[in-house]
Amino acid sequence: MENKKKKTLFQYGIFAVVVIFFYATGVHSEVIGLAQRGLLATGLMNPDVEEIAQNTGVENKNIAKADYNLDLIDKDGNAVSLKKFKGKVIFLNFWATWCPPCLAEMPSIEKLHEEMGNEVAFVMLSFDNNFDTAKDYVKRKEFDLPLYSVASNIPDMYDSNALPTTYIIDAKGNLALTHQGMADYSDPEFKNFLNSLK
Repeated sequence: MENKKKKTLFQYGIFAVVVIFFYATGVHSEVIGLAQRGLLATGLMNPDVEEIAQNTGVENKNIAKADYNLDLIDKDGNAVSLKKFKGKVIFLNFWATWCPPCLAEMPSIEKLHEEMGNEVAFVMLSFDNNFDTAKDYVKRKEFDLPLYSVASNIPDMYDSNALPTTYIIDAKGNLALTHQGMADYSDPEFKNFLNSLK
């Protein structure tokens, strides 16, 4: 019985050391994000774009107009306004490197960007305290996503307490989708939804 107790304590000790190692090195977000990516593969977390498309039809008079009064800084330090993307479908994503669900959905966003980056304006808005942390993460993962940080107050319509949060603005300037939480944005149904917003 004493050997069994020692073995159990040893196993807990190893587990504790691994957890402390992940937190000390800062990779815990990536490890948790990797586990959550498995959950994304089930499709349970994806926005119901079919229902959204029905609720945002032309006959719906309650569609909110997007607020383009958002100033940004791109990864090269240039000032950019959200107004620059007016007339295009905009994929606006709020994320941070310390947010495991954000990291979990990032590969699907990268895939979507590879496939639709010329047709859709991607605005990956980092909420990291240090913008270089976000730039380093994207570079290390070899993602080609357009990164931005906030340079002005965020309009009330984009006020979210959750990360990640994604806003889709259609080509006519309507807020077509708000999705809080992670999702698999490389899903073909979601691509069809974006194409319908042009």
